[in-house]
This record gives sequence, structure tokens and C-alpha cells, in this order.
Amino acid sequence: MNKAFVKESEADDDEADDLPAPLPAGVKNYISPAGYQRLRSELLHLIDVERPEVVKTVSWAASNGDRSENGDYIYGKRRLREIDRRIRFLTQRLDLAQVVDASTQENVDQVFFGARVVYEDGKGTVRSLSIVGVDEAEPLAGKVSWVAPIARALLKARVGDVVTLQTPQGREDITVLEIHYPQGAEMPAELRPAP
Repeated sequence: MNKAFVKESEADDDEADDLPAPLPAGVKNYISPAGYQRLRSELLHLIDVERPEVVKTVSWAASNGDRSENGDYIYGKRRLREIDRRIRFLTQRLDLAQVVDASTQENVDQVFFGARVVYEDGKGTVRSLSIVGVDEAEPLAGKVSWVAPIARALLKARVGDVVTLQTPQGREDITVLEIHYPQGAEMPAELRPAP
């Protein structure tokens, strides 16, 4: 097989990874100030630290001669593509992001983005979750995306409300027990809306 065909398919795979995780049509990419800062810090670290180090390694490896069997060169080029792909992804996500500071939420008696909700599922198990942005979701840590089915079922609910969640096992009624919002979080100046 011609190497040109292999390279094209690798490039196609690289481009497919650049696409942001899908959001429902017409919705914004909500994110907390902490989540935004985390993504921004990762982007700056990749641009200012990791990429220059890898470029330096690749340049050194290229100066050693035969590149076809030069592990430092081959790995460095691959790592450079990964870094560039992640930089493009983070840049797109940050451009689409709409920062929402949940600590300024006025309707603290209802579930909205940024809330931590304690609820009882249909089996009587008490659980807790935080509703966060798509880029911040960590289901095993109790952080679910605001577009996740459970978060959508809980949105706008109040303490004592029973909401219905459609699960693969069928419909399940869950009862909202507590709603909490972060207190005292200060939105960084660069993220505050212009007056």
C-alpha cells in the first residue's frame, strides 16, 4: 500500500477529533468560571510549555539525520500533532463557552446550571450530583452535564418536587431533597461581562 494513502487516513482521523463534543441544536456551551479557567490554563500550558519543548526535541532529533528510524523524531511529530489537535479543540470550546457564575443565582430554590442537587431515586437511594458544563462533566465524581437526561429532568425543579426520569430500565420518579449553590465564588475579571 502506498504511504500517501496511509497518511491521508491518519489526517482524516486527526480532523475528526477536532470537532467539539456535540451539543443539542441551538444551545450554548455553558461552563462555570472554574471550568473555564481550567480549560484556559490547559491551553496556555500547551502553548507556552509543552509545545515548545516538543518542537525543541523534534528539531534536535531531525538534526540527527535519518528520520525514518529515529524514535525521538517519530514520537515527537506524533506528540506535536496531538498537542496541536488539543489546542484547536480547546480554542474552539473556549470560543463557544458562555461562562455562568452559579454563585450569583437569585432563584436558589430552583435547580439551574451550577446547582448541587440531593435527590432520592425510585429505589429510596439518596444521591447527590452537580450540574456542570459539557466540558466539566465527571459522572464518577458526581458532576453531570446540564444536557444529561437526569440534569434535564431536574432543571427548574424545587425541593419536594417529584420529577420523572426516563432510563433504559423505564420511567423512574426521583424526589428533590436539597438544592445548593456555591457561595462566595468570585468570577475572574476577564470573564465578567462588559458593563
